[in-house]
Amino acid sequence: MKKILLQLALLLVSSTLFAKEIPKYALVIHGGAGVMSEKLMTPEIQKQYHAALNRALQVGDSVLKAGGTCMDAVEKTIMVMEDSPLFNAGKGAVLNHEGIAELDASVMDGKTLSAGAVAGVKDIKNPIRLARTVMEKSEHVLLTGSGASQFAVQQGFKLVPNSYFITEKRQKELQELLKKEREAGINDKHGTVGCVALDTFGNIAAGTSTGGMSNKKFGRIGDSPIIGAGTYANNSTGGFSCTGHGEYFIRLGFSRDISAMMEYRQMSIIKACQEEINKLTQLGGTGGVIGLDKQGNVAMEFNTSGMFRGFVLSTGEKYTGIFK
Repeated sequence: MKKILLQLALLLVSSTLFAKEIPKYALVIHGGAGVMSEKLMTPEIQKQYHAALNRALQVGDSVLKAGGTCMDAVEKTIMVMEDSPLFNAGKGAVLNHEGIAELDASVMDGKTLSAGAVAGVKDIKNPIRLARTVMEKSEHVLLTGSGASQFAVQQGFKLVPNSYFITEKRQKELQELLKKEREAGINDKHGTVGCVALDTFGNIAAGTSTGGMSNKKFGRIGDSPIIGAGTYANNSTGGFSCTGHGEYFIRLGFSRDISAMMEYRQMSIIKACQEEINKLTQLGGTGGVIGLDKQGNVAMEFNTSGMFRGFVLSTGEKYTGIFK
């Protein structure tokens, strides 16, 4: 009898140790939401986007699997998408009315509610890195334009010429929009990249990076660098990153509102994100949101025909998608 009890005790200890060895983490990303046609997007282009999303997920997964922090995972994952010309962030970002790339980014730490953001920068290769540096190395939350670049130089960043960001595709896109504008058309193209991560310490971080809206004028800033609009994270509820027509997200206080519904109305993350998307639709806005709660539940909601998106879990489950 004693031998059986001893064996049961050893089995219980070993199973407990095994459970501790399996890390619990999750990571979700988006690469922009908008009008996407499955008929018009060729299989080859779809393949390129799935590959880019998988590269980003692989980087974030490797950080979290190795015991890295959620903030490290968010920064490194978004940098992959900033470096890809496929997305509207970093290299390949859309151009403003003058044909210049103006970049915005933000990050937020769900444990401390610390945040950092930059807006309207024209010479920072990876704006998400600078947003994190603003959070960690300055007393401010949001820096803009030349001031943000000045701070970057003081922190050891190397500046890049604006031509680094510009691609032939974005130049053609701008010319088409300018032509439509002259013909009294309007611009409804937008896109952004974002990431939310839950690490093995139980902490959540969120980040967003964008080139904003194509053909934007007058120093326009969207929701992406606005904490509580395009980005928000709180360990007690979840982390969120948005993409879409930024003016509507700012007016709704979109990502903070989701967190508030979870906190005060005890709504699940999926239900809260769906409710906020409904508010966006009723207001006349378009876009999407990704989110993670403290249990690692994933939300990916949007009211457009598509959103580049994906997630990876510590269980090994992985997904990438484009259309509904």
